[in-house]
Amino acid sequence: MASLPLPLLFLLLGFSFSPVISTNSEGNALHALRRRLSDPTNVLQSWDPTLVNPCTWFHVTCDSDSHVIRLDLGNSNISGTLGPELGELRHLQYLELYRNGITGEIPTELGNLKNLVSMDLYENKFEGKIPKSFAKLESLRFLRMNNNKLTGSIPRELASLSKLKIFDVSNNELCGTIPVDGPFSTFSMESYENNRLSGPELQGLVPYDFGC
Repeated sequence: MASLPLPLLFLLLGFSFSPVISTNSEGNALHALRRRLSDPTNVLQSWDPTLVNPCTWFHVTCDSDSHVIRLDLGNSNISGTLGPELGELRHLQYLELYRNGITGEIPTELGNLKNLVSMDLYENKFEGKIPKSFAKLESLRFLRMNNNKLTGSIPRELASLSKLKIFDVSNNELCGTIPVDGPFSTFSMESYENNRLSGPELQGLVPYDFGC
């Protein structure tokens, strides 16, 4: 049998001895998240990056096509930050990260999760502004970010979220006025309490960022 050319032989040998790492972009995104998080009670110990996909990991739910549709890490005693890689979970419908010690800003890339129905980020230590990119989440029905350290105003772009039923940003450090268009006409004032907000917009008579 003819011998293989040396470059091809080295290439094949390289594949033979390389560790098997997931080529699944969703698994890679979740493994990147794990590296950002402190996990003192080992709730993420099943997150093995050498598997083909993350569908056998605890706290991860997939659909019949092995796409991640749910991430359940609420009340898991984790801390750390979120990164842009979460935007790779394009099929995600439920993002549950409530009651943890997650810090830093909310990644704007979460606005890429077009199938997201529910996002629960409440009772963490998030800082910075609410991303305007959330206006792209056309399927979103539940958005809870209360009990954090969010600042800035409520993006008026979110008034385009026609399916939004629950919106809670109470107990933050938000400022400006409260939108009244779209779904915001139905939310109670309890959704906004304990902020530095200046009340509902008065048909343009009060600047939107008044008090910021």
